[in-house]
Amino acid sequence: MSMTIEALADFMQQAFPQVACDFLVHEEEGELVLEMRIEERHLRPGGTVSGPSMFCLADVSFYLAILRKIGPEALTVTTNAAINFMRKPEAGNLIALPRLLKVGRSLVVGDVLIYSKTDQGRENALAQATMTYSIPPKN
Repeated sequence: MSMTIEALADFMQQAFPQVACDFLVHEEEGELVLEMRIEERHLRPGGTVSGPSMFCLADVSFYLAILRKIGPEALTVTTNAAINFMRKPEAGNLIALPRLLKVGRSLVVGDVLIYSKTDQGRENALAQATMTYSIPPKN
């Protein structure tokens, strides 16, 4: 691993201060877990968490999973993303579990499962995202 959980949290504060306060970075059983603090601004009419907020969680968690592996490459960017919304997300904090399936020299492919924080058994995913990121070339 190139970055610790603490280093990832610090990186978020430095590189993305506008959204860093929305997220808690931690690990469970050696795996990166990103928690999104859901506030009123993340909700859509009807009191459910909005799709764009869930996509943001998937995108940020996958980005941090890549940086954890390769180090602080700030210009690593999303090149493709698809998200499947599977269950109604009630208001409340969400958890993302990113998984890197292939880390190449220039592309990273993987997925992210999103759960309600209250789903301790991780049995009922709210959404699943498939992600591809581009890693900047080494000079």
